[in-house]
Amino acid sequence: MPSTSDLKRGMRIEHEGDPYVVEDIKTQSPSARGAATLIKTKLRNLRTKQQISHTFKAGERIKDPDFEIRPCQYIYDEGGETFFFMDDETYEQFPLNKEVIAYELGFVKPNDQVRALFFDGECIGIEVQNTVVLEVSECDPGIKGDTVTNVTKAARMETGIEIQVPLFVNPGDKLVVDTREARYVRRA
Repeated sequence: MPSTSDLKRGMRIEHEGDPYVVEDIKTQSPSARGAATLIKTKLRNLRTKQQISHTFKAGERIKDPDFEIRPCQYIYDEGGETFFFMDDETYEQFPLNKEVIAYELGFVKPNDQVRALFFDGECIGIEVQNTVVLEVSECDPGIKGDTVTNVTKAARMETGIEIQVPLFVNPGDKLVVDTREARYVRRA
């Protein structure tokens, strides 16, 4: 079992019976002699997407969540509220509600491969790759000569997500997008 000294951003832990991901971590060393160092964290519940703050004592043991990660494929959506995925190994289909995977949907197109997270036999979400290639569906036209400056404009991608891109990007361009921060990386 890991301890609080092993905590890192993005690490998954089990806390009070629910799976969480560590979003932020700060170490606080009190000035009083003999006082324990505190590890202040911001955790996001992977089932409910609720964010909580929790303080651990240094050296405290943390439970690893019993996750099962399965490769699957996004098949289709039903009315924009329920999205269906298929397990690549068993060909079993399962639905996920839009509220559970709203952020990830901005990077997924039909027939894309994703990883499904199962906790206690229930699918609680999906993981997408760190970078994906998406096509720009609409943005202001590119301006010749504005390739050196660090000025950006908003662009809507084919999946509906909006990101900031350099001024030289045009509709129809294929871009590599970082899914962790929803940001432009480079042209594809």
